Amino acid sequence: MKLALIGVGQAGGKVVDALIRYDRSARADFVTAALAVNTARADLAGLELVPPAKRILVGQSRVKGHGVGADNELGAEVMAEDVGEVLAALDDVASHEIDAFLVVAGLGGGTGSGGAPVLAHELKRLYTEPVYGLGLLPGRDEGGIYTLNAARSFQTFVREVDNLIVFDNDAWRHTGESVKAGFASLNEELARRLGVIFSAGEVTDGQVAESVVDSSEVINTLAGGGVSTVGYAAAQRERRRGGLLSRLRSAPPEVDDGGAMNRVSSLVRRATLGRLTLPCDVDGTERALVVVSGPPEALSRRGIERGRKWLEEETGTMEIRGGDAPVDSDFVAVAVLLSGVTSVPRIKELQAVAIEAQREGFERDAVSADNLASLLDTDEELDALF
Repeated sequence: MKLALIGVGQAGGKVVDALIRYDRSARADFVTAALAVNTARADLAGLELVPPAKRILVGQSRVKGHGVGADNELGAEVMAEDVGEVLAALDDVASHEIDAFLVVAGLGGGTGSGGAPVLAHELKRLYTEPVYGLGLLPGRDEGGIYTLNAARSFQTFVREVDNLIVFDNDAWRHTGESVKAGFASLNEELARRLGVIFSAGEVTDGQVAESVVDSSEVINTLAGGGVSTVGYAAAQRERRRGGLLSRLRSAPPEVDDGGAMNRVSSLVRRATLGRLTLPCDVDGTERALVVVSGPPEALSRRGIERGRKWLEEETGTMEIRGGDAPVDSDFVAVAVLLSGVTSVPRIKELQAVAIEAQREGFERDAVSADNLASLLDTDEELDALF
């Protein structure tokens, strides 16, 4: 699959950097173009792999390159005003060379939270290619304003994209990690999962899949809109040991025996029931995609079919696509894309906290106005200067 990546805000830019890094290290070649958009000059300067010419500073007339201070309404406004600059940076990207756009943003801040839905709306208006979103939810300990921002942005973003893939930072942060190390590891984990999905179908080192997962499989899985989550599991490939003579000879391909079949089907289960990018109840999932990656001799066709059958029973949908992605690796990995999930306790919790924060904010503003009026009241014995 060929993607044009657009990171909006600090978190969005960092994730795009991580996706480019994975694309290069795995020689996957799914990144056709990459942009980073921000209202803060310092955040753009902190990127490593997005080309400098593709780092777009918006809102200079309003915030002078210093960011919007977690004000996502202002973030939406400046993106609406300067969206032409972002679209102009895509002029050299031929639409026939890409299969989809992926707009990436952290939903708790200001620039990405407010600007990403605006940009997605404009992309859908101008292009026929699908526009997907990748939204990162803030942790519970990041504060009420970020929760409120995320809830409002989520409500908007999911309606403006063809599908919104969600990553919940709160479900993935480890205690004791520094902020920089924590977010770097999360971005790497996210890039690995999405990389396996989006790079499936690409021919690397002359390896051709037996059951190809091409871009149409991904697009059809994400069709219909809604929210998606991604699971992942990997296991080291077991290599047969032999004597000196057998080691000197070329090792025969691993046969599709019971061990390989059980390993693949077990990985499908682990990827689905393990830690998803957005924890949810998989029952009721509308569509799913299974990608099994690893050395060709270790990719059991029977294991893939067994895993897909199990996933049909677990999710309750017959719309399960999948196949193999042969790569030169010591590991067998499975990525599962669950699309159209609706039983997501974290989203309902986020919305409830945000509604309460919004109500408290209105009450606080009203009390603050009354308190200021009381502070300035002198029974008309003191006149203002003008």
